[in-house]
Order: sequence, then C-alpha cells, then structure tokens
Amino acid sequence: MPEIGKLLETGDPWEPYRLLDPFGRPVEPVAVYFKDLMAGPYSELTPRSYGMDLLRWWRFLWALGIEWDRATSEDARDFMLWMKLGDKPVRVHWRHRGKDPSEIPPPRADRPAPGTPNPVTGKPTVGTKYAPSVRAHCETVLRTFYDWHVGNNSGALLINPFPLERARHRGRRPNNQSQSRSGERSNAHHNPMQQFKNERKGRYRPRVPKRIPRRIPEDKYTEVFAGLRSHRDRALLAFWVSNGARAEELLSPKQSDANVGQQTIGVIRKGTRDYQELPANVDAFVWLRLYQEEAWKKGVPRGRNEPLWWTLRRPWRPLEYDAARMMFNRANDLLGANWTLHDLRHTATFMMLDDPDMPPVYVQHILGHKHLATLDIYNRPGKDDVIKAGLAFHARQEEKRKTPPPAVPAPAYNPESLNVLFGGRPS
Repeated sequence: MPEIGKLLETGDPWEPYRLLDPFGRPVEPVAVYFKDLMAGPYSELTPRSYGMDLLRWWRFLWALGIEWDRATSEDARDFMLWMKLGDKPVRVHWRHRGKDPSEIPPPRADRPAPGTPNPVTGKPTVGTKYAPSVRAHCETVLRTFYDWHVGNNSGALLINPFPLERARHRGRRPNNQSQSRSGERSNAHHNPMQQFKNERKGRYRPRVPKRIPRRIPEDKYTEVFAGLRSHRDRALLAFWVSNGARAEELLSPKQSDANVGQQTIGVIRKGTRDYQELPANVDAFVWLRLYQEEAWKKGVPRGRNEPLWWTLRRPWRPLEYDAARMMFNRANDLLGANWTLHDLRHTATFMMLDDPDMPPVYVQHILGHKHLATLDIYNRPGKDDVIKAGLAFHARQEEKRKTPPPAVPAPAYNPESLNVLFGGRPS
C-alpha cells in the first residue's frame, strides 16, 4: 500500500486534524465529517483516531483509482481482506529516515520474534499483521462515516459499502432489498417482550477476543522502578500504580491540582473531560516533591496554573503521552519486558479489589467507569495465578502419593478398646 497522503495536526481547535491527499489538498468529505464530530460530544482526539482509519481507506481507494462515493461492498470486502492478510507497513524511525537501507542497523537479536509471547511477561509482542481490534475499529469508523454521508445525501452514495449483517445468524446472505436497509442499527425493530440477540454489527467486522487484564508482579514492578532515571519518572510511576489513572489523565494536572494535605491529585477524565480528584499513596507525593524541588532549581516554570509535569531538558515543554510512554519503554528494555502504561492501571485495580475493606463501587468511581459490571473482567484469574494454582494442585497430589496410607486395625479388635488402650479419643 503506497504511503501517500497524511493526517495533519493543525493546532486549530476548530479543526484539530485534517486529512490531506497526495497533493496536499484537504479531503472535503472527511473535513465535513470531522466538523460534525467536533460539534458533538467528542474530544479533539476522536478525529485523530478516526483519521488514521480513514487515511488507510483513502490510500486503498487512491491506489485503485476509486472515488470515495463510488465504492461498493466488494471494494470494502477486498479492503478488509487486505487488512486481514496483508502485513502492516514497516515504519522507519525518524533517526533513519532518508538513509540508505544498508545503513540502517538491523533489529536487536535478543528481542522475541513479532507476535510471539514475551518471556518475562507472557504477553504477545506486536505482530506483523493488523490485530483484530484494529480491524474492528477501522470497520466501525468507515461504516459510521458512510452512514453519516448517506443520511446527508452526500455525493453519489446510494448504499453504505460497509453494510450491517442482518441475516448471517440465520445462515443466509441478505438480498439486495435487505442490503438497501443495511444502515439500520442492530436490533432496530426489537420486540421488548423478547431478549436481545447477540448479533454482529458489521458484515466484515472481525471477532475481537476479550482482553484479560494483566497485573505487574510486585518483584517485577520493583525492578522496573529501580530502572527509572529521574525523580519525575518515579513519581509518575508511583501515581499510576496507586490511583489507577489513565496515562494521559495523569499528565493533565496543574501544579495546584496536587493537594499534598488531602493526599489527592486532580485529573481531567478522558471521556467526559470532567475534573476529578483521585487519592494516591504517600510515596507518590514524596517522589513528586523531590522532583519539583529539583526541577525548580533548574528553571522549570513554577506557578499554580503551570503544568505539573515537564520535560527534563531545555527547552522546557509540558510532558506529553508519547514521551511518557518512551520513558516507560526504556525501563522495560532493561528487563526485556513489554508491559504498557495501561498495565499499571490494571495493577492498581487488582490491588484495590484484593483489599476486602475496599468496596467495588469506590473502585469503580476511582477508575472512572460508568458501570460497575466493567469490573467483572478483574474477577477472572490471570495466567500466572492459574499456573501457580495448577502446580500447587500437582504438588499436593504428589505429596499424597509419597505419604503411606494409615494402618487399618484388624476387624477382630474392638475400636473402643483400642482407643482406651492407646489413649485415643472415645468414639
């Protein structure tokens, strides 16, 4: 797939992201759709997430010379099939862009092959194919994009090329008449007297396996913590693992939001954009104070309305998510692990739920979940716990086999007389 066109970050709050064609011109159907998104209850990161999927689809259309409003369901089928079978494009690191391929160093030999489990964490590494979650997100974005344009009579669109599947669970393909109504949502004509059916939304939407949250073992967390280079990184890690905030949420506070006396830190929630104070342990605030004293001496801006987290070198800039992620990846490399910042959120959740005095409804509020049922995924045993319990079971069975069975007295003797003779308990 030729890497033509790009998604441009404009810095304009009215149009934070813009999709450009190979000649640098805005793609008008996407620009109109992004404007409608920004008018709705979405953050500025939504056009970025949607824009990456739309850019991938537009590159497919540009490569085949197909107009966006002339695409058919067969084109959508071929695109989703390419995402399933084709390899992801290999992105060249910015340090090696423009260099001859022979000058680029080969990947490290000590790293596991793509897609294989990591020997330290057991998590699979990033593979060469698109993950089912990526393909499912892309299908949903493109289907909703075309639904919006069909509803607004844009271009020459008659039907959505990414239709809903309305008959697969009955073993037959939809005909042209039902396909013309494929823009309807699932269970659109649901009978309230019957239960909802477990129907798939999109015809080309893959099945996404349920993710099992993973916690970082205490000994491994100590090793990762020891591999950090600065008080700032130690403070960040301590906050992430103590209050369960999302990675980007913890980067949102101002310096006045860290309330040491109340032992709370205020963050901006990712979805609702609401302000919420979260509790944290004492160690996190100790590391925070050490970082602040060190940073202020170097000239980092100081003030109640200044950002709480800054870069470690001049020119001083507020710390962003990508820089925090690379910081954590450097500590991971020391162990050969592939944990993510989101695993710290899972670790904090497991620690809170393991405490019998911590009501789950409070954990739900701290995590910012809308429904209490979201915590059900943490009731599943992890891989390490299952293996540990299984090995303990086999050890008990082996101990039983080694222990000789107790001697059984001959049936001719009276058990009560034996108990009196040998000091046993009377029956």
